[in-house]
This record gives sequence, C-alpha cells and structure tokens, in this order.
Amino acid sequence: KKKYPTLGITLELCLPCKDQTNGWSEQDKHVYGFILKCADKVSYECESYTKGCMYARNRRLVDGSDVCIAYLSSDAGGTAYTVSYAEQKGVKVINLYEKLV
Repeated sequence: KKKYPTLGITLELCLPCKDQTNGWSEQDKHVYGFILKCADKVSYECESYTKGCMYARNRRLVDGSDVCIAYLSSDAGGTAYTVSYAEQKGVKVINLYEKLV
C-alpha cells in the first residue's frame, strides 16, 4: 500500500473468530494487533471459536476468490481441505510450496 498508493490496494481480513488469539504468545498477539490496525476491513466468521469456524472461514475465502494462493506441503489438514475445496469449485490454485521446493 505504501509503495503503490495510487493502485488502491486494501487489506481485508476474513478471520475465523474474535477470540482466535487465545493461547497465543504475547509477541504473536502484538503482531496480530498491528496487522488488525493496518486493515481496511475486518470480518469474522463467528463471535467466538467453534469447531467448524476455521473451515467456514476458509470456504468463504474460496467462494469469494478467483485464485487461491496456498503453501501446501501435506495432503492432510486445513490447508489441504481448503485447496481441495478450491479445486472442486474451479478456483485456480497456486501452490507456493511447489514453486519453492
């Protein structure tokens, strides 16, 4: 945003829940707080953590995207689920892990 102010770049955060930092280190919470302050728009999938809030947030991200940029190094877990969901929806996937290895 600072380097290209005329491009209208915005930072929009789509977060799983408002209390996602529970259990995080103070340093991680500090960095998270800084990123929140820099955001132009913040939305939350749920008020507080639920078993499916991460997956719901990831599906919402895919549903609103033309391209999914991921760092997928394993066939299991949340990232694998999200990449699979994107592929099923016809969203182009760019896996940075494959580009960097």
